[in-house]
Amino acid sequence: MAIDTSDFRNGLAFYLDGEIYQILEFQHVKPGKGGAFVRTRLKRLRSGNVMEKTFRSGEKVDPCFLETVEYQFLYRQADDLVLMDTDSYEQVTVPVTQIGDPARFLKEEAMVNALTADGSILGYEIANFAELEVAEAEPGVRGDTASGGVTKGATLETGASVQVPMHIDVGDVIKVDTRTGQYIERVNKK
Repeated sequence: MAIDTSDFRNGLAFYLDGEIYQILEFQHVKPGKGGAFVRTRLKRLRSGNVMEKTFRSGEKVDPCFLETVEYQFLYRQADDLVLMDTDSYEQVTVPVTQIGDPARFLKEEAMVNALTADGSILGYEIANFAELEVAEAEPGVRGDTASGGVTKGATLETGASVQVPMHIDVGDVIKVDTRTGQYIERVNKK
């Protein structure tokens, strides 16, 4: 059951040249001369590479149905993460490289989503934000305020290092963007 370019929408996954791609953004273009076309930005789900591709209007592709399987992070084992399927309680070992940089913000019992198609796992995603306790922080200097633009280094309970405002102390719980590693806000004070 093929779909054509009029069915394109953000997030749609389909097969192209034997690989699975997902549409990040698309634009229908109707030039004054010539036929209409659709300009897209596609993400190759296995590798994470992003590319641009143009389709002729009415061109057909085979859709791919994606499923999300929920896992719970149990613990780290050298350069691997041990995850448990929340439905079957089956444990799997996943190399840290498959999750990438956001893995440094995983703490025990955090949820990890696996994106699957045709029974095989394409990739893993963690929540965009994590609330973590500050384990170590450089000392602040008297007179530092919450509104100042100056930051200092801090180590979180997971071992990840981030830059935080000067008023953040050891024991504070902060919200961090796992995609960029940036401090967002203090959730509560010790």
